[in-house]
Amino acid sequence: MSTSTVVVHPGKQALADGAAARLAVAIIDAQSARGVAHVSMTGGSMGSEIVRSLAALPARDAVDWSQVHVWWGDERYLPAGDTDRNDTQNDAAGLASLGLDPAHVHRVPGPDTTSSAEESAAAYSATVRSADAGAFDVMVLGVGPDGHIASLFPHHPAAGTTDAIAIAVHDSPKPPPTRVSLTLECLERSREVWFLVSGADKADAVRRGVTGAPLETTPAAHVHGQERTLWLVDTDAAGDLESRE
Repeated sequence: MSTSTVVVHPGKQALADGAAARLAVAIIDAQSARGVAHVSMTGGSMGSEIVRSLAALPARDAVDWSQVHVWWGDERYLPAGDTDRNDTQNDAAGLASLGLDPAHVHRVPGPDTTSSAEESAAAYSATVRSADAGAFDVMVLGVGPDGHIASLFPHHPAAGTTDAIAIAVHDSPKPPPTRVSLTLECLERSREVWFLVSGADKADAVRRGVTGAPLETTPAAHVHGQERTLWLVDTDAAGDLESRE
């Protein structure tokens, strides 16, 4: 697994714009090498900001969006179209304007189409297998102030789940309480892992993630890309780091 590289941006907007430019280049490179790109997106404010910047990026026209598969590292177990879902928020930010093939946008099923979060996780796992997305090209992850990634929270049994692609998460400390998440093992089946983090409230989590804090306290410290691991942060989120690149 790769070592972590920290890249500090002067502010939230610069972070979003820089990450969007990186993502366009990474997709183009993946398509040049393999003809297709598999990208997993994240929710939250930064998840929406990178999509918004990507939609406004002139270089977006260099991407063959029909050959991009979009995934999510986790999803709230809510009906399709619910405004609290990560995919709904990404759609509103401009994902739907990129020209993606709808069949290549792999949404986590909600309670409108499955009877339980376990059934949803099983269906999402099967989709990952059938799409041959065992190695995502880029895994974009947000990081919570507590050090969680996707829906894998500190001191929660779901964080240590092995031998699975996606799992149901119950009793999440952050609402809503029921979610579906890729496992740590699956997240690490990515050529590149990018942590996208903004804000002073995340500074301690960034420090713990970069320096390798225990899994029990900081799941973010335990995901690395096979080829590259980037911490893309703004100056506020980098505030507790001793050195910056």
